[in-house]
Formats: sequence, C-alpha cells, structure tokens
Amino acid sequence: MNFSTAEIWFIIAALGAGTFLIRFSFLGLIGDRPMPPIVLRLLRFTPVAVLPGMVAPLVVWPAATGGQPDLVRLLAAGATLAIGFWTRSALWGIGGGVATLYAGLAATAWL
Repeated sequence: MNFSTAEIWFIIAALGAGTFLIRFSFLGLIGDRPMPPIVLRLLRFTPVAVLPGMVAPLVVWPAATGGQPDLVRLLAAGATLAIGFWTRSALWGIGGGVATLYAGLAATAWL
C-alpha cells in the first residue's frame, strides 16, 4: 500500500492530535483538582505493572531464539527479581539481570 506525502502528513497530524486529546482529557481537564487518595495509591503501582508487561514476552518468547524459552533469559529474569527484592532497588535489579544475561550469553557462546 503506497501513501502519498499528503496522506502521510495527515496520518501524522491525526495521531498527534489524538495523542494530545487523550492526554489532555486526563491532565488538562482534571489536572488541577486533587485526586482521591485511592487513585493516588493505585497510580503508584503503574510502573510496577507496566515494566513486567513489557519484559515478560521477551523472557518467555524471545525473538532471538525463535520464540522458544531460553534458560539464560529465564535465569536473568530470576536474578533480576531476586536482586530487586533483596536490595529493594529496581536499578540494582535491572543491572544484575543485565549482567546475568550477558554473562550467560558469553558462557553459552564458549560452549
């Protein structure tokens, strides 16, 4: 399917306007009002829910192995969870998971 230059710019503008309206509906219309305590408490869990949702498919069905589960990636995910739980720091957990992944990939390359 080929699009003309005008159609591409129209699609870009429409997506930009849609994104703006979605954000404005939440931030612009109710952004100056205090939120109920339950909403504030639930918003704290957003990053905790989004990050595993983005990473879990990469661990369970990694594209690098053709969608087959890989022991190295499962170990790296386990190390990330263990280090994050132990240190109570997402950054240390991510760093430990990255180090475990690269060490495991290097070890399997040698075998």
